[in-house]
Amino acid sequence: MRRIAVLGSTGSIGTQALDVIRSHREEYEVVALAAARNGDLLRAQAEEFSVPLSSARLCADSPEVLTELASGSDVDVVLNAVVGFAGLPATLAALEHGKRLALANKESLIAGGPVVAAARDRGTGEIVPVDSEHSALYQCLRAGTRPEVRRLILTASGGPFRGFSRDQLAGVTVADALRHPTWDMGAKITIDSSTLMNKGLEVIEAHELFDVTFDQIEVVVHPQSIVHSMVEFVDGATIAQLSMPDMRLPIGLALGAPARLPEAFGAIDWTEVGQLTFETPDLGAFPCLRLAFEAGRAGGGAPAVLSGANEVAVAAFLEGRIAWTAIASVVAEVLEGGTGNVREVADVLEADRVARQRATIAVDRLARAA
Repeated sequence: MRRIAVLGSTGSIGTQALDVIRSHREEYEVVALAAARNGDLLRAQAEEFSVPLSSARLCADSPEVLTELASGSDVDVVLNAVVGFAGLPATLAALEHGKRLALANKESLIAGGPVVAAARDRGTGEIVPVDSEHSALYQCLRAGTRPEVRRLILTASGGPFRGFSRDQLAGVTVADALRHPTWDMGAKITIDSSTLMNKGLEVIEAHELFDVTFDQIEVVVHPQSIVHSMVEFVDGATIAQLSMPDMRLPIGLALGAPARLPEAFGAIDWTEVGQLTFETPDLGAFPCLRLAFEAGRAGGGAPAVLSGANEVAVAAFLEGRIAWTAIASVVAEVLEGGTGNVREVADVLEADRVARQRATIAVDRLARAA
């Protein structure tokens, strides 16, 4: 039996993970839960899964709690579904203590890539991705060896504004941006999807997870969201992972890999699929994707700065303080201010602090001018 710590248990990924575990009590035991603020739901989850209240913790502003739960001796698998940069302590603790890290918190890997890699090497932990795109790559890569890989192809739904011009995007509202055509996700990741920053972050994550160069990673827009990602091999063969959108599939695989669950989450009725289409992303209308590629190639502290500035800008947009188009403007301005390097946790924290400080100044200036 695998013992699971679900961090971010009251969010979209956390609740779906518990839904998967609910049907597999003989294989998985929930031994720890953490949530940012939803105490009522957290207590209900603890009661249902018989988790002691000492191991079901609220941790909105307490990285120490996440570190404690992720490193527990009674934990085999840590599902890190914490939102944003706050998930870094859990990522590091899980890897340093030799756990399987089922990673849904992309920001921690992106901001602290070199630090996370060092923690994985020190602790012999492993990362199995939960994001549907990276889970797809993880599955497709079983078809060949690393030297046989020519490129990784990440698919993007295009979000709610696919096909919009720059002029059309100037007036979009928070409600518009939160209306994702495919996935039901939290507010922050939904806004990231609308700007294509989410896909940009996934590009950096793919680089860190699978040890490929940025020239070997491509993004295509696939509005049906059935092809979740593809791997092209050196002989021209392309292997793709297809399923209907259902996060329980990659969650279940991350918990039990290499074994698959017997439930057919996301099974396709091929008589109903129709067309599968692919488009080139519009980097003029959606510059966040370009900024992410640039930050990834720059390396050092640039990905941490990108992630931190984006979190501040997205929060400001959700609060109605800046326009949707200003998210990219804030991130670009912060990146232009320099990014430093990342060798240890203190460097990651400093890069994030500086990025947030610069982004806050930029947001305040834009808000005053509005």
